[in-house]
Amino acid sequence: MIEELNSSELLGVDETPWKERARLLWLWVFSTATVVYYAIGYCSAEIIGNVLDESFSGKMMSDGYKVYRTFKERLRCWAHLLRKAHGLQESFNKEARSFGTKTLDILDVLMKAIYQARVCPGENLVEKHRDALDQFRRWCEQYKNSGHKKTRELAGEFPNDWEAIFRILSCPHMPLTNNEAERALRHWVILRKLSYGTRTEQGSRVFALLASVIETCRKRGILPWPYLAKVIAARRKGLPVPPLPTAA
Repeated sequence: MIEELNSSELLGVDETPWKERARLLWLWVFSTATVVYYAIGYCSAEIIGNVLDESFSGKMMSDGYKVYRTFKERLRCWAHLLRKAHGLQESFNKEARSFGTKTLDILDVLMKAIYQARVCPGENLVEKHRDALDQFRRWCEQYKNSGHKKTRELAGEFPNDWEAIFRILSCPHMPLTNNEAERALRHWVILRKLSYGTRTEQGSRVFALLASVIETCRKRGILPWPYLAKVIAARRKGLPVPPLPTAA
């Protein structure tokens, strides 16, 4: 599974808090078109380093968490940015409303251009929208000293992660959001609420491995339960673990 992750063209990564007895850890997910891999550990770059090789050359889709910024071919999830901009637009603060509206306007124009490029590829979106992007960068510089905290934060977030946010203009066939990875966490977030996490390091490892097998089988259109039954039967006989089923 890890070999497939490292050879993938697009990898979605996300994380959510996870309790192991009294320790606050994080449940990480690494999702591709054919593999979903989970790991439980601290919220640090060490987890990513344990999963991805230095030779990983695909594109990574993520949120703005700083540990992802070491990956040059990174894509930023626009859903987070849109939510923040919508929040500013609905604020009672005049500066916040102004910057929120400007942000939503430029993202709306660019999204329409990206969708059009998927239908009729070939146009250089970076060059076509360079003036609008330059103007938006100036607005970010203007609002990054705002007295309104969330306006100031979003105005600073764009320049800090500019290349990752707008890399989609150079590869419009790639997704705009990290929905695949986020959806891969939803079932296990519900389980976390019911079970309050895990109690031991071994329990965390077993949970992450089982979740990885179950979601990878589902991603490949295979029922996970017959495969897991086959694994148990093989191990009881002292035989090697059967390989994961290929996509249906």
